[in-house]
Amino acid sequence: MSTQDQIDVALQRTAIAAFIYYPQIHVDQPDYRLDEDVAWCVEPLGDLEGAALGSVRDAVGRAIVDPSEFREELFAALSDLADPDATAE
Repeated sequence: MSTQDQIDVALQRTAIAAFIYYPQIHVDQPDYRLDEDVAWCVEPLGDLEGAALGSVRDAVGRAIVDPSEFREELFAALSDLADPDATAE
């Protein structure tokens, strides 16, 4: 489980990555890797494993590429990680 602060940071990072992304980025920046942006976005969430990690990584990747289409999926995936007993510091 993740704290709300961790989830907020992951969401903010995803928004930044989505803002910077555009379909032709691979032409303009041949070394660009979506996987690197996804890894950066999920890093604040700590040690996710298995299905949870895969689900969040997929949602983040889709939200970066098409935020209008996939933002609800991203919110749902991150909400599933929330620890109701955790308190923000």
